[in-house]
Amino acid sequence: MVLLHNGNRFPSVPLAHAAKMSESYESMNILLEKIKHDEFQRKLCGVLKVVAMLLEMQIGYTKYCCFLCGWDSRDKKNYYVNKLWPKRTSLTPGEKNVLSPPLVLPEKIYLSPLHIKLGLMKNFVKGMDKTGSGLEYVRNKFPNMSDAKIKEDIFIGPHIRELMQDKQFDEDLNETERSA
Repeated sequence: MVLLHNGNRFPSVPLAHAAKMSESYESMNILLEKIKHDEFQRKLCGVLKVVAMLLEMQIGYTKYCCFLCGWDSRDKKNYYVNKLWPKRTSLTPGEKNVLSPPLVLPEKIYLSPLHIKLGLMKNFVKGMDKTGSGLEYVRNKFPNMSDAKIKEDIFIGPHIRELMQDKQFDEDLNETERSA
């Protein structure tokens, strides 16, 4: 756990390190006690796996894995169709993949911007026309990236930045892809 500076102008300050602890609800509870989270009420930022542990939600392939809404990950028919899933009203143990009371209030959690960006890119590439010029442009732009990585939508931050700033990429997209 590190303390981040608002504005990111100064380096992070280490608060806790747990090399030999397991990734679990109990370990997160111990770490939060050690940094006196209840006393200082800091906001937390982490990858979705850590957020799920803090909120004591079941991780893995589960039906309701979002702590913000009632998104049904198994509803393949409406996966890309439904844009507004109902907001999650509570984190009640025993309901919608919540196992125990949350260690931190959801309002005190920031989502990792990198993971949001990677998720958006993954969904964008998954929705692209597989025979269109946009995906062909991606293949040509990154010749060292295997077809398997492109097929599985495995991109890194620099690739995403490069594509989003590339005017030619924008021109090669069809109208639906461009609006997305």
